[in-house]
Amino acid sequence: MNFQDFKFTPALQEGLDAMGFNNPTPIQEMAIPIILDGHDLIACAQTGTGKTAAYVLPILDRIARSDHSHLNTLIIAPTRELAQQIDQQIEGFSYFLQVSSIPVYGGGDGMVWEQQKRALREGADIIIATPGRLLSMMASDDVNFSHLEHLILDEADRMLDMGFYDDILRIIKMLPVKHQTLLFSATMPPKIQTIASKILKNPKQISLATSQPAEKFTRKFILSTWIKNFR
Repeated sequence: MNFQDFKFTPALQEGLDAMGFNNPTPIQEMAIPIILDGHDLIACAQTGTGKTAAYVLPILDRIARSDHSHLNTLIIAPTRELAQQIDQQIEGFSYFLQVSSIPVYGGGDGMVWEQQKRALREGADIIIATPGRLLSMMASDDVNFSHLEHLILDEADRMLDMGFYDDILRIIKMLPVKHQTLLFSATMPPKIQTIASKILKNPKQISLATSQPAEKFTRKFILSTWIKNFR
């Protein structure tokens, strides 16, 4: 199987071709059709197997095919480093698309806070946020989720280990009732199953926890970062 079999929008496929992405990893091959069909999903696979592309590519495809004048997708990640990595991958994959993304995380000075607030007010298709900073932004009414279509929890097990369970539930209560929810995790402890039962609706499930990291994916991500830097 290759990425052309997914029949992505031509601009997205052009970006994949430019980056040398030919064949999906197992998690991508299994998850992408489920996401494109609009199902909620629980996906368990080790870090390095291509989980980010597994949800980013179908989301970018759906945004590119829509009238994306509103915030479409919220990705919640446990750390600023992961939020930045996800944003870099989105920029690489969307090089030929008119899709915007914003990483929102704490740890910066007042200037960073103002930059993030201004970016949110001006609008973006995708927000990648850490839970604490996102709650602060939502409390000050700096982000409008009324048109949100996709919610993604990345490294969900790590977020719960870091004590973000209540924060995640608080965020979800402030989102539209109708949206697609995708939960990606490296492990499937009882806490993940508990939160999944609260926030997902009739989810499909993929478990590749014993699979080995896809080394070729790491090399291709380096290429996507190179493309971003010369954009």
